[in-house]
Amino acid sequence: MTSSMEQLYQQVILDHAKFPHGRGLGARADGQSHQVNPTCGDEVTLQVDVASGVVDDVRWEGQGCSISQASISVLHDLVVGQDLAHVDHLAETFRALMQSRGAGLDDEAAEDELGDANAFTGVGKFSARVKCALLGWTALNDALIKSGAREDA
Repeated sequence: MTSSMEQLYQQVILDHAKFPHGRGLGARADGQSHQVNPTCGDEVTLQVDVASGVVDDVRWEGQGCSISQASISVLHDLVVGQDLAHVDHLAETFRALMQSRGAGLDDEAAEDELGDANAFTGVGKFSARVKCALLGWTALNDALIKSGAREDA
């Protein structure tokens, strides 16, 4: 990856961390999950609303490094308005990106689907940071299970 591309990706993460999308919990939610990364202390409480198999909204509050906070912000943008099958697909694709150890994905269509989430490609080089990037995705899955929208798999 070129250094200008790395700088762009770094800027995307910093922008999402500084101006997070979906931040702020509601009075009620269909499902809610609180997750903590014991390695570094990052934490998130994530709420999800689901109607007719579609994620209507995701709200969250959390604290931690810019990677965890930005990843949750990007997650919000990716999943709101999507049906559960596509949300599962996005989660699997993001996990594959994290497991690529910084190599990225060989699938251009998958990269297009992830949009800003591609900014986290370099995170895969640092195994301790992968958990930071996946924290929100773990919370989303748990909140969806608690909402009754999906069965515990």
